[in-house]
Amino acid sequence: MSRKNPRGTSARAKSVTSKIPGVLLAGGLARRMGGGDKPMRTIGGRTILDRVIARLAPQCDGLILNANGDPARFAAFGLPVIADSVADFPGPLAGILAALDWAAVNRPDVKFVLSAAADCPFLPRDLVSRLYDAVEAENAELAVAASDGQSHPVIGLWSIGLREQLRHALVVEDIRKIDRWTARYRLATVTWPVTPLDPFFNANTMDDIAEAERLAALDGG
Repeated sequence: MSRKNPRGTSARAKSVTSKIPGVLLAGGLARRMGGGDKPMRTIGGRTILDRVIARLAPQCDGLILNANGDPARFAAFGLPVIADSVADFPGPLAGILAALDWAAVNRPDVKFVLSAAADCPFLPRDLVSRLYDAVEAENAELAVAASDGQSHPVIGLWSIGLREQLRHALVVEDIRKIDRWTARYRLATVTWPVTPLDPFFNANTMDDIAEAERLAALDGG
């Protein structure tokens, strides 16, 4: 079910969303940019990762970064860095699983983790509250973002209670596509408008970086 209109956030929802940590998924190989870390590219004098952190930090109860390789390259951002627990770069589901495992150990008080791509510099400021509202309203187990008729399954709200099912899907069933796994559960889809810009624009190529420079002005710099 697509939800196009924002809902008012109840006092209980605010209490719950204030306890949701977020994971920034930066575990990809960035092949279309010639390798390297996409989130470290610069837009308007700031790295994409810095923009993502600034957008999500006020919405989440702490952020962690999912990235493989030497974590020291992200030291300046001051975030815990966790690597995939499943080998061979199986995709964003592995980063989500790593975040759920981290939360189960380090944040046993929380029930959900927000995930977001670390190369989306214009994420909405009401991302967490609207995803959680949709989970509540639709009695869903998961929620993902959408815009312009397209779902963005990397950007979503994940129940920590599903982490063993996710592990089995990744390790035993070799499932890689997020929507193939989420199809098994009650899923809420929340839609955002795309004016003046699509908040889920992501930088996959060098041409996207150039476009992001233009969009940054529309986003307020």
